[in-house]
Amino acid sequence: MENFTRSGHIIDLTNRRIYPGTIQVNKGKITSIFEDPTPKDNVYILPGFIDAHIHIESSMLIPSEFARLASVHGTVATVSDPHEIGNVLGLAGVRYMIENGKQVPFHFNFGAPSCVPATQFETAGATISWREIQTLLVEDKLKYLSEMMNFPGVLARDPEVMKKIEVAKSLGKPVDGHAPGLRDPQAAAYIAAGISTDHECFTLEEALDKLKHGMKILIREGSAAKNYEALHTLLKTHPSMVMFCSDDKHPHELVDGHINELVVRSIVEKGYDLMDVLRAACLNPVVHYGLDVGLLRLQDQADFIIVNNLKEFHVLETYVKGTLIAKQGKTLIPRLTTASTPNHFATSAKTPNDFAIPAKTGKIHVIQAMDGQLISHDLLADPKISNGNLVPDIKNDILKLTVVNRYSNAKPAVAFIQNFGLKKGALASCIAHDSHNIIAVGCSDEDICAAVNLLIKHKGGIAVVNGPESHVLPLPVAGIMTNEDGYVVAQKYADIDKRSKELGSTLHAPFMTLSFMALLVIPELKLSDKGLFDAKQFKFIPLQTQPEAIIAR
Repeated sequence: MENFTRSGHIIDLTNRRIYPGTIQVNKGKITSIFEDPTPKDNVYILPGFIDAHIHIESSMLIPSEFARLASVHGTVATVSDPHEIGNVLGLAGVRYMIENGKQVPFHFNFGAPSCVPATQFETAGATISWREIQTLLVEDKLKYLSEMMNFPGVLARDPEVMKKIEVAKSLGKPVDGHAPGLRDPQAAAYIAAGISTDHECFTLEEALDKLKHGMKILIREGSAAKNYEALHTLLKTHPSMVMFCSDDKHPHELVDGHINELVVRSIVEKGYDLMDVLRAACLNPVVHYGLDVGLLRLQDQADFIIVNNLKEFHVLETYVKGTLIAKQGKTLIPRLTTASTPNHFATSAKTPNDFAIPAKTGKIHVIQAMDGQLISHDLLADPKISNGNLVPDIKNDILKLTVVNRYSNAKPAVAFIQNFGLKKGALASCIAHDSHNIIAVGCSDEDICAAVNLLIKHKGGIAVVNGPESHVLPLPVAGIMTNEDGYVVAQKYADIDKRSKELGSTLHAPFMTLSFMALLVIPELKLSDKGLFDAKQFKFIPLQTQPEAIIAR
């Protein structure tokens, strides 16, 4: 639409008022706003929603497809860290996301990934140096430095880490944080280095600790990590310092809702001030990151949504730069059917014997997964031994976990994990944060091997195996995304998620939880392709503990 008007009750977040009026749009900008005591339509017009921190790759969709699904829920912009594809393809992967996102009417605000690779304790497909960070911020005009996950490096003032931060600060770019569980005095030191946000707080006390040092808190509610219930009171106590984010959102859940769900929960269920909630959902990210996203002001870009009322917040229409991109629950963004599929995969098929673990004396360290959280615990357990090997203890829900290097042939790393609940079969995924090697969990070496080999065959994806029965969702873009229709992918993912639960898993999102069991920067115990890793000590530890070490512990 080149020139059009929309009337209703206009929500002016900048001045915290609602008034009946009409807006006029010409060539993608708002050219006139005027009050009208008798608006044509009894609807509400407000700025569009913004996800203040998300990895688009977690949706398994390329950006152009993500936009089609998110726009239906009133999302007009994201603040997106492309470090998932960056860990696979480096600078070329980041630019793939930027260029694909430009093909559709949607505001993708990609940052320069600060941690590629995330740590030196795993094998990634690429490295992004401080010089490449500078290139992305200057030449590609990216608006911020993405989450600085290497908080030990920040606290130790590691030269390479600090150089990346200094480059961003010298250019006046915000630096996103990632510091789960960090409290004073370490939190103060981390923030003092120039870190401005954190989306990893899982307790209110932790968030308040960081807020007092000027850090902004992103209230996260994604497919795996759900921190809204712990943090929502910040909307009342610190409304100017909070934003909403999902961090990671699987496709079938993105079909159902996005930031709009947090808006409804906050206003209708919790009873928080309308303006405070909408500023967190729409305005605060624009101000903090300096986004080129309209806020319903004169000469702003025409980025806005129309909802039916202030209780249901049913999104009737979504506009970006004056283009109607969604209406009545249907996306109007056309599919890009020619999107390319770059990848990086160089490992060969495995055998069940590759996953065998010869038994030694002592207890075993078991990763204790937490439903709805990225953190895990370190459990010491008595091992189950068969034919001289450590094997899964299904009765006590202690299953085998493996991470397989996808970038070269190497011996798989194998450990044990609790709380997945599988009674049979195996799950495997090439979405394994942040290096995206193959990660698998299962009840037998045979099923684990079959699931891993399915992903090697397809060069990425997610798979469920139960004996002769197998199902796979191929992800040909970097092994972690697909260029297929987003709604089709959502249905396929829902089906494979259902099959994983039929094997016994009681987790809300088994594949999402699995994907974070290789994320070494999240406490307490994780597994990389190089071995079992203690995130508190930031070092590898043996799978089995010597008897004297058990007594000391």
